[in-house]
This record gives sequence, structure tokens and C-alpha cells, in this order.
Amino acid sequence: MLAPHLAVVGGGQLARMMQQAAIGLGVRIRLLAEGPAVSAAQVVVDHRVGDHTDLDDLRWVAGEVPVVTFDHEHVPPEHLRTLEAEGHVPRPGPHALLYAQDKGEMRVRLSVLGVPCPLFELLSSDVEEAVEELLDFGYPAVLKTTRGGYDGKGVWVVHDEAQAREVLTEGREVLAEELIDFRRELCAQVARRPSGEIEVYPVVESRQADGICKEVIAPAPDLDPGLAQQAQDVARTVAEQLDVTGMLAVELFETADGRILVNELAMRPHNTGHWSIDGAATSQFENHLRAVLDLPLGPATAHRPWSVMVNVLGGAVQDLPAQVPTVLTAEPSAHVHLYGKDVKPGRKVGHVTVVGDELDDVLARARRAADLLQDG
Repeated sequence: MLAPHLAVVGGGQLARMMQQAAIGLGVRIRLLAEGPAVSAAQVVVDHRVGDHTDLDDLRWVAGEVPVVTFDHEHVPPEHLRTLEAEGHVPRPGPHALLYAQDKGEMRVRLSVLGVPCPLFELLSSDVEEAVEELLDFGYPAVLKTTRGGYDGKGVWVVHDEAQAREVLTEGREVLAEELIDFRRELCAQVARRPSGEIEVYPVVESRQADGICKEVIAPAPDLDPGLAQQAQDVARTVAEQLDVTGMLAVELFETADGRILVNELAMRPHNTGHWSIDGAATSQFENHLRAVLDLPLGPATAHRPWSVMVNVLGGAVQDLPAQVPTVLTAEPSAHVHLYGKDVKPGRKVGHVTVVGDELDDVLARARRAADLLQDG
């Protein structure tokens, strides 16, 4: 087997779609997967089942591979520093990845940089002290675990001390943030090479249900051009100042009074960028590979005026591939992407993208295609 060009840690759908982009570029991937049948292990031949927190498993996937990248942000930074010392190049590096791994560190750093964020306070790990700090901070408040939360997990809105005590646990690091009155959620994505070259994608609107991204519209409808430019400038600033290599997603609130505030960071391809596979000149997955391998980036411009991506969550349909003909008969212009996952209620098992010239039409067709895949 020919030597791989890139090691990927994590076997979810993001790694699966990296492999799709890698085929055209002639990039050979080696994968460290969580299990033998996870999403990416089904399509990456050169893979091994292992634990991303185990240094020996990380050494296997790195092997003779010069560059290591990630399907998620959960690899221990001390292991990444060891890989660096042994001659490998993690991209993004542990110095940058820290700010996607730890929300407290992220908030402090972005504040130093002058990036607009919600008001926040890092709470004491002592429950009684944290309760007092929250009293001074004020209710209602959003409490977040500083590490490990995603898709609404590890996030709570509390309105009083009793609710706060249900969340606070001795020894756990928790971040308190003001509860933002926001109009909608946006995301600004950029790709950045080690040389500093950056490609900026259109700002998109992300619509949530139960803490999970349900659909994405690119570009965000009726977004003030000045605010769109500010969002893109924020993403560029974060990428440059934190020295991010690869894709960076900056999740944002557009507030009711016309501001943007940074909510979260992701240093990898992101759910809000899946539209780019079918809707942009260069997908986020191809630009992530180009960036981490230090290849010239591709343009991030959209093919058509509108792209809509709708996530497919586990529902009534159990055999998704068998349902695809029904979907494509009803909506021939829909682009279906399945992740090879077992169907479980609420689990992301695929997505559908439709592109076109009229937003209402594109949105209706994408929703119909996703509904047929999800509920039949």
C-alpha cells in the first residue's frame, strides 16, 4: 500500500466527507476510527480502530505521515505536543485547538483580541462559591461546561439558584454567559493555510431545533451587508490571531439590536458548511485538505444565488439507501448525502442540499427531500 499523505483522527461523517474530497485530489488518508463500522471507516481502506486519547494509537495513525488533522477537537493537547516533538505536524496545532476544546480559554482569548462576545464569567469549581458568583452575575444565565459539550449537550439556561444548583457539580468547570436576545444564528467560515492564505465563505444562517442544527441557508437571507462583512472579518481575525490551519467555523448570534456576537468556534469542517459540497466552487472539505497540506486554496464563492442544506435525523425510515429512489423521483435536483450510520431517533444520519435561484422554492424542495428520507 502506498504511504498516506494525511492522517485523520476520528471516524465520523466529517472524516467520511474528507475522503470524498481526497479522492479527486489524489490524497491518501490513514484513519484512526472509533469502531470498525463507523461512518468514515466504511470508506477509508487504510484505517484502524483505536482511541483518540491513547498516545500509542495516535502514533500508529501518524506513523510515517507528515500531517495529522481531525474529525473532532477532543484529542488531548499533550499527545499532540508529543507528536510534534516526534516530527509530525498537527493541523490545527494544539496551541490553536485549545480554544475550540475549552470554552473558558476561548472566551478569555477572544475578549483580549476585542472580538465581540456575550458577557461571561468563569465560575468556581466549588459549588457554593459558584452559586454566589452567579448571584452577582445575574439571572437568567446560560451555563456551559467548558469542555465536551456539543449539539445542545452541556448547555443549560437557568433562571434561579435552584436551577443552577441542579447543573453545578463539585469540581466541574462551568462558564456562565448572559442570555442573548438574538434574532437568529449565523456562521462565518474560513479556510487558512500555514502561509496565511485565507478563503472566506459566504455567511450562512443556521436554524436550530432542540439544540441541533436543522437547516442552513447560504447566504443568510436579508443580512445587512455591513454585518456580513463584520462577521467575515471576525472569522478572519480569529483564524489569523489563533493561528488556525484548516477550516474554521465561527458560530455567531445576530442580536435583536443588530449586533453580532461569537457563540462557538470549531476548527474543522462544520455542519453549517455542508452546503458547500454542492453549492460552492470549492467545498469546505476540499479546502480543509488543501489548507492542512499547504496547497493553494480554492475559491469559496457560491455557484447559485441560494443553497439550502437540511440535516436528516433518525426517524421512521430505517433503510435510508432504499428510500433514495423515492426521494430522487420526488426531487431530482436534490443532492443526498448519507453517512452510513444506524438510524436512531434524533441522530444525524445524512443531509440533503438543493441549490437554485429562488429561496422559497429551494427551501421547500430541500425540506421535502429531507422529510422523505426521515419520515417517508
